[in-house]
Amino acid sequence: MQSGLYIVGTPIGNLSDLSPRAIDVLKNVDVVAAEDTRVFGKIASHFDIKTRRVSCHEHNEKDVIDGLLGQVRAGGAVAVVSDAGMPGISDPGFRIVRAARAENLPVFVVPGPTAVISALVLSGFPTDRFTFCGFFDEKKLHDDNRIRHTIVYYESPNRVKSTIAAIARVMPERKIAIVREITKIHEETIIGYPADLTNLESPRGEIVLVVAPAPEHKMSNAEIAEIVNDVVAGSTKDAAANLAARAGISKKEAYKRLLKKDGEK
Repeated sequence: MQSGLYIVGTPIGNLSDLSPRAIDVLKNVDVVAAEDTRVFGKIASHFDIKTRRVSCHEHNEKDVIDGLLGQVRAGGAVAVVSDAGMPGISDPGFRIVRAARAENLPVFVVPGPTAVISALVLSGFPTDRFTFCGFFDEKKLHDDNRIRHTIVYYESPNRVKSTIAAIARVMPERKIAIVREITKIHEETIIGYPADLTNLESPRGEIVLVVAPAPEHKMSNAEIAEIVNDVVAGSTKDAAANLAARAGISKKEAYKRLLKKDGEK
């Protein structure tokens, strides 16, 4: 087959989603660089893929890139797979693609399932504009709330309840979709306002959270005043950032609102 680096999407739960082209590539490349060779071993066994495989994960990717690309330089073909979905999407793969591009080596993609897009479609939220923020980070939530279109996060099941509670505090007016076990037998999508889902029994399995766009209507002065009352307990700087994110106003306007509130005391 043609020499180059092949980025291959693998199933995110249902083995039937591995495409015929992906199977053909994985059988015919010289080596498969897998995030976890044992995980890929299950796919290899199911589809009778006997290609030599090596480990390529976030902890050793920098060390093995040169050797893998050396095979491409010599005219070989290397496939890269993650444990599930598309390599490079919150998975190893980005660095080796960047290195191959820097050397003008041929890079090909063999598309496959990805949880980001699957969850986005299942949510029913607008898809014309969306931002994927990777794994949820509560420290960035106020900044994320400045994104007024659809947002997608990955999250682990053991943290999802605390994450929903955090979203309820910062984005109470935005619906969320909890999408779990995509393509598997227990696939489920739960949609509602975060405050209504905080007492939900902890979902199991792989979780994707989709946050709906912020409401288009401009908040009234009374609504903003309620948020002011809620955020004034912290420092003025933090309170202003919190108010700006939640009310969809500028930090300058938020400071004015807080100063006005202080003057009323």
